[in-house]
Amino acid sequence: MSPSEAATAITGGGAPRARPRSPATGALWRAAKRFLYVFHRWTGIVLCLFFAVWFVSGVVMMYVPFPSFRASERIAGAAPIDWARVRVAPDAALARLHESAFPEEMRLGMSGQVPVYHIVTEDGRRAVSAETGQEIRAVDTRQAGAIAAAFVGAPVASTAAVSQDQWVVTRAYKKIAPFWRVRLTDPAATDVYVVQRTGEIVQNTTADERFWNWLGAVPHWIYFEALRVFQEPWRQTVLWTSGVGLLGAIAGIWIGLLRVRLAKRYKSGSVSPYRGWMKWHHVIGLVGGLFVVTWVFSGWLSMSPWGGLRDEDKGVAERYAGTGPGFAATDLRRLAATAGAARELEFRYLDGMPVIVAWHDPERKSLLDGATGEPLALPQDRIAAIARAAVTDGRLVRVQRLERYDSYWYATGDPRRDARPLPVLRLVFDDPAETWLHVDPATGTLLARTGSGGRSYRWLFAALHSFDLPFLLENRWLRDLLMWLFSAAGLAVSISGVVIGWRRLRPPAKALRAPGGA
Repeated sequence: MSPSEAATAITGGGAPRARPRSPATGALWRAAKRFLYVFHRWTGIVLCLFFAVWFVSGVVMMYVPFPSFRASERIAGAAPIDWARVRVAPDAALARLHESAFPEEMRLGMSGQVPVYHIVTEDGRRAVSAETGQEIRAVDTRQAGAIAAAFVGAPVASTAAVSQDQWVVTRAYKKIAPFWRVRLTDPAATDVYVVQRTGEIVQNTTADERFWNWLGAVPHWIYFEALRVFQEPWRQTVLWTSGVGLLGAIAGIWIGLLRVRLAKRYKSGSVSPYRGWMKWHHVIGLVGGLFVVTWVFSGWLSMSPWGGLRDEDKGVAERYAGTGPGFAATDLRRLAATAGAARELEFRYLDGMPVIVAWHDPERKSLLDGATGEPLALPQDRIAAIARAAVTDGRLVRVQRLERYDSYWYATGDPRRDARPLPVLRLVFDDPAETWLHVDPATGTLLARTGSGGRSYRWLFAALHSFDLPFLLENRWLRDLLMWLFSAAGLAVSISGVVIGWRRLRPPAKALRAPGGA
């Protein structure tokens, strides 16, 4: 059937007939159409089971995400800093490590019963006791158990040494391995992963998370430890599986449109020429095929094919901070008075000035002078001036103060992710990358930098894959309902494809009978 004939079949006739094709053109079209059918058939046979698993596991992931250990969770479980035991200032801690440059990250918090500076450098993670000033080079099982027990508030059940497992499998964890995996006796059967070198907690899981992730993120992302430990082979597996599946789904929609008749129906009175499972696959595929394609496409895009839609790093964050060598000689006595019952302190630079962000809880923080420990206030004009100096190839054209979430600054409701705080300042530039900076007005912290590529990715991935639209995020019941309905349609297409594929591969009944049988 030619495209013009397909159009006539769908509309019920009346369209003018296309000019007769030359024999060569007709043969080429028949060969292309034959390839289309064969390609869709065999990609479906190979990948429909993957598709079925993806739709079921995607629904699970709506409610149980992959385990992570974000700053908000770390701070929520941390004890207030014991200032009576803090005797070493941040500048002295850095001097102990002989680091020539200010580290990528520097925090002070309780590690069990001991206040510790946790420091991230280009060479890895290091730790210094804020009580003795000595670098922590190893943590034994007893110390790891004490750290985990203090965090969870439950006794230790067991401790095991691991370099990797299903929940610490990415290359980010590989850089800081090995770990002590500490099982606690709490009702959730929590596992806490403590870095053997520094005593830092970097991951935790519960029994429920471990169970549901075997039905959710692990099959959805093809996240099996034996494969995931190899970054590029895993990435290529997901890219090719989803990429070929995407082309097969597009071919299926094309075939479905060629074969459907809405007005001038088939002799059976049906819009489809098929029967049984083939008919279900055809009709539901036309209804749900678009969502299959958009979900597979957005999932494929998340693996950054050909570099994806990444925003080029132009050193904006470095210029915004204006990092200097070492840190200020902080007045610890004054800092203890102003930080109060803070659970964690972050040491950083802002426009070349050493500052401290004191976290009192995951939702409440304050900005302090890095030298005196006195509270600091940042006027909006000062933040705008710092931002102008950071983005060197464009002008600041607009500053917005967001009190509510919008299409680009929003919260997903995922409890294991860092929430995007409100209020926030959005600073818009007219540079070639169309840079937007999002800044915390309370602390001056640069929360995010995005360009036109990142904002396009927001629509092509988050909106298509997770329905992360403002209206739906405000009405979660509607978002969940739509996700369930479209996932059910995709699952029906996939299961019918599995059945059709099995029947095609299965030998005919006659071939299974023994020679001479009835």
